[in-house]
Amino acid sequence: MRVHSRAPRDQWRAVLAEDPLALPEHTPEWVDAVCAGGSFADATRLYELADGRRFVLPLVRVTGLGGVVGQLWSLPRSWGLGGLVGPDLDPGAIRAVVDDLAALPAVRVVVRPDPLRDGWQVVAEHPKVYASPRRAHVLDLSDGLDGARAGLTSLTRRNLRTAERHGVRVEVDRDGSLLPIYHRFYDMSLDRWAAKQNEPLPLARWRGRRRDPVGKFDRIAEHMGDAFRHYVAYVGDTPAASIIVLFGRTASYSRGAMDRDVAGPVRANDLLQWTAIEDACAAGCTHYHMHETGDSESLARFKERFGAASVAYSDYRIERLPVTKADKALRTAVKKVIGFRDTDNENAVTRR
Repeated sequence: MRVHSRAPRDQWRAVLAEDPLALPEHTPEWVDAVCAGGSFADATRLYELADGRRFVLPLVRVTGLGGVVGQLWSLPRSWGLGGLVGPDLDPGAIRAVVDDLAALPAVRVVVRPDPLRDGWQVVAEHPKVYASPRRAHVLDLSDGLDGARAGLTSLTRRNLRTAERHGVRVEVDRDGSLLPIYHRFYDMSLDRWAAKQNEPLPLARWRGRRRDPVGKFDRIAEHMGDAFRHYVAYVGDTPAASIIVLFGRTASYSRGAMDRDVAGPVRANDLLQWTAIEDACAAGCTHYHMHETGDSESLARFKERFGAASVAYSDYRIERLPVTKADKALRTAVKKVIGFRDTDNENAVTRR
């Protein structure tokens, strides 16, 4: 197997073009957006197998003080899904790539693969790999718009009629000009979650801004270009809710936030999701990824009302030191000290 430690962009794009499951987050443009904030540097690897198959692993290296010990992510927390991209991926190829990653001098390499990629479970027994179970939801669009419409539950259809009856309209922002609306909703969400989780408000806001710092989505809009869409629902002239969706071979619902008092009664979120799904069908996307659901049953029910299927998967951490175990112990201790309550709330959509 030949390994390119810095994937040539032309070959990277060629591999993406051959893979109907490729996500927008697998593109060079997305990795550029990740790195634009200065905390990461591109370390994407290209693998050429003896049988002619090629695979790309979108990968970034932590820079600055955090990178002194050597940390690689595919992809970082809150930056979507990574993993191998390329047609005809099988467990043998995955095992070979994990062996390559395990030989790197990094203290930790984290791979969070596309839930639809079979075969990653073969590395769970690798002596250096720690597997963390997760759950996502994905909507199959292979039957087009008619198939997607048939998958809507009666409740979702009723909610869409409610939104129509109240005159809810959706505006599509393709350049990030309406992102201040999303940021306002996101700040409102942080305050709600802090109250529900018994978390000190300054800590909740700090964690939220650490996950999604100011300027992050502006950089995404800039680098992703036509692949970026920000849907904003209005009741009259009042913004009610918004979602950010990325488009490519597949569509990827990235973020959502709302003014609950305005959006809830008119079912604005249902209309936003359905509008994005319609656009994904029109664009010929093979799937609409609704991403991480975690243990939130209310969020699972919301996604399943649009026909999305629950998919169990794991992320994989190759560690020379027990970083994950120490991190988990620290988080558990802090939660215990502040009386943090894990709740079944809508912030699960941001656990990417």
